[in-house]
Amino acid sequence: MTGDHLPTAYCCSIVPPHILERLAHSADAEIADAARQALRDVAEGMLHRRAHAAPESRPGSKPRLAPGTLEGGPQRLICDAQGGTTLPGTQVRGEGEPDTGDVAVAEAYDGLGDTWQLFADAFERNSLDGRGLPLRATVHYGENYDNAFWDGTQMVFGDGDGKIFGRFTASLDVIGHELAHGVTEHTAGLMYQGQPGALNESMSDVFGSMVKQRRLGQDAADADWLIGAELLIGELAGQALRSMKAPGTAYDSPLLGRDPQPGHMDDYVETDDDHGGVHINSGIPNRAFYLLATALGGASWEAPGRIWYAVLTGPGISADCDFVTFAGLTVDEAIGQYGAQSPEVAAVKSAWAQVGVLGGAESDGDGPVPVVDLPADPGEPVPAPVPDDSGEPSPEWPGVPEEGGVGHHERGPDDMEHEGEVPAGAVVEVTRSGGFAGLTVRRSVALDELPAPQQQQWRSVLGNRTLQTLDAQAAASAARQHPDTYCYGVSCPTPPTEVSIREQDLPDDLKALLEETLREA
Repeated sequence: MTGDHLPTAYCCSIVPPHILERLAHSADAEIADAARQALRDVAEGMLHRRAHAAPESRPGSKPRLAPGTLEGGPQRLICDAQGGTTLPGTQVRGEGEPDTGDVAVAEAYDGLGDTWQLFADAFERNSLDGRGLPLRATVHYGENYDNAFWDGTQMVFGDGDGKIFGRFTASLDVIGHELAHGVTEHTAGLMYQGQPGALNESMSDVFGSMVKQRRLGQDAADADWLIGAELLIGELAGQALRSMKAPGTAYDSPLLGRDPQPGHMDDYVETDDDHGGVHINSGIPNRAFYLLATALGGASWEAPGRIWYAVLTGPGISADCDFVTFAGLTVDEAIGQYGAQSPEVAAVKSAWAQVGVLGGAESDGDGPVPVVDLPADPGEPVPAPVPDDSGEPSPEWPGVPEEGGVGHHERGPDDMEHEGEVPAGAVVEVTRSGGFAGLTVRRSVALDELPAPQQQQWRSVLGNRTLQTLDAQAAASAARQHPDTYCYGVSCPTPPTEVSIREQDLPDDLKALLEETLREA
């Protein structure tokens, strides 16, 4: 397809970090422990799974699978982690093999098939890459694991804590959401920041919802337009992670807090957290698609889905596409498919006007549509991280020798001068945001209040401008994207420090320092 681009590595989790953060402070120790486990896994391990998982070329690891075909169907393989965290686990069901009696295996197998079928039947796309990419999944990952994610090669499902979350294979739109990130990865490659990142998230919700609606035989009027409604159990049963019909209403409880999504540009959230609010502001294009689908009636994967899919995979979209540009592309696509005076074009224009993205009589908003400014490239180019033997770029801590630890390097006169600028009583603010739901945790602390080893590490990091160098490196390597992972911010008045760095751009020891500082809260 002419609009397909080179793939970018993605690693996406389904449960919003702001929900996990809330649950991590639950008075119920089992719920809190399960949420903390999921948070630690996302923060410290998820990004390295592709490096730690055995490549297909290594004997005894992932078996090679023939590509699927539109005529013959998908190629699926389900493995069982048996409560461990080593991927892919033990193979339990291959394509065409009988049901094992394990409900999670059956749900994963069927969910992968339903997602493949939507793209094949509605859009004539052969799997995520358009070339028959085999679909793999691992079930029973971890113990009481409160998450599911796509790591760029396969789906991984936890069983939930049994109190807040049930098994993660139970939600078909969640399976469709994560696999749709793979389609975006192989096509538009939308940047995971600001409005392009919110579009990235929204595309996954749109296709995930279509997968569920098609499987249930629902038209747009019959669908509930909820994402993840089957995940929440107990007193939270009936609530969901997101609502495409009414963003901001998916959940509201003491356990989870209140859904923060806006449904109109008047309520657009300007934030440095969550990669510029990608899981929050996705409510705006989500609602636009809902309004289009319900205005036209019938199946959402017909005219509405064809328009959205054509734009996502077409030549006009760019990785930095914002809401206004995407909306304009959908109008142009509707004109091309159905004609300028068609009901489809009128419905597309009306949908975007109703959420305040495009002007028009139907719009509730006044004035120009706000646009989020993405971080500019640094003035001086910085070399990108060097790939390691896993094929994944590995961030390197600037100036760290082989034997070095956090912030350690050969110190010269300039370093002495910088370190002298970190005064006694200096205060640092650390923020972690992002994840599937975009929750944020923040802590401000005087360095003198930290344990001595952390004090020393922070003084070295701040004095040597390590964070600023990493920030510049990250900006220079903006093509590396991992949806649904964390973003860390550090702010300090003296020495002046104001940075926001993606999780995948942090060395392990610096990430550990940030996590330790946050955990002391």
